[in-house]
Amino acid sequence: MDALDGRILAALQRDGRQSVTDLAAAIGLSPTPCARRLARLEADGVIEGYGARIDQARIGLAISVFIWVELDSQSKDAIDAFERAIRGFDRVMECHLMTGSRDILMRVVAADLADFDRFLEEKLMRVPGIRSTRSSFALRTMVKRHVLPVG
Repeated sequence: MDALDGRILAALQRDGRQSVTDLAAAIGLSPTPCARRLARLEADGVIEGYGARIDQARIGLAISVFIWVELDSQSKDAIDAFERAIRGFDRVMECHLMTGSRDILMRVVAADLADFDRFLEEKLMRVPGIRSTRSSFALRTMVKRHVLPVG
């Protein structure tokens, strides 16, 4: 990656719907080389995809819950099994393997407390290999970044 690639990424993070012609003009490059660079960034997996940012509260999922999960075992097989189990849970927005006394940190969205309780009882607590969980509810989001520091 060079400075032009960084400028492409920065411009796309601001507006992923712009045409290649508009993108090229924004970064000071002609459309054909810009399109080649864009295709390479996509093929290399630097650009993972395109999508809309959605306000979770406006679609009825106003609550964000951070859940620390401690597994019975920290073996590769146990971690892989946990990951496979939660991959299909549509309320899990992020899941991170962590260092420290807890193994997993998840961010889950829910409509309300009853909805979160159903998620716990019907989904998460049925996953084998969980030793314990601790949940914290986000009161508000203070900083939210959609743009990575590139370019």
